[in-house]
Amino acid sequence: MHEFSIAMNIIEIAEEEARKAEASKITSLTLDVGMMAGIEFYALDTAMEMAVKDTMLEKADVNVNKITAIARCTQCHHEFQISEITDPCPKCNSLFSDVISGKEMKISSITVEQ
Repeated sequence: MHEFSIAMNIIEIAEEEARKAEASKITSLTLDVGMMAGIEFYALDTAMEMAVKDTMLEKADVNVNKITAIARCTQCHHEFQISEITDPCPKCNSLFSDVISGKEMKISSITVEQ
């Protein structure tokens, strides 16, 4: 389960930012995770629940915003929502497209307490 190592990295980054702000704890954390980021959301939620024990995030409210995957057709340049990388363009049926959103994974906000 690579989601556990991802959870540990998220905690490490969040705690580093909290220490920079001279905070004693993190009260909330918001993540933006794309639907095509290769993450199992249930596994990430479970990993975060286990990984926050004895950290600054132990009592934090952790929210995950799921970012819709959008592709742009390389043939007709139409932008469309995808659920699989192999989804054809609904306008011209081309199988070739570039994913322009939905692969990201980032911490979008951290709320700390002094």
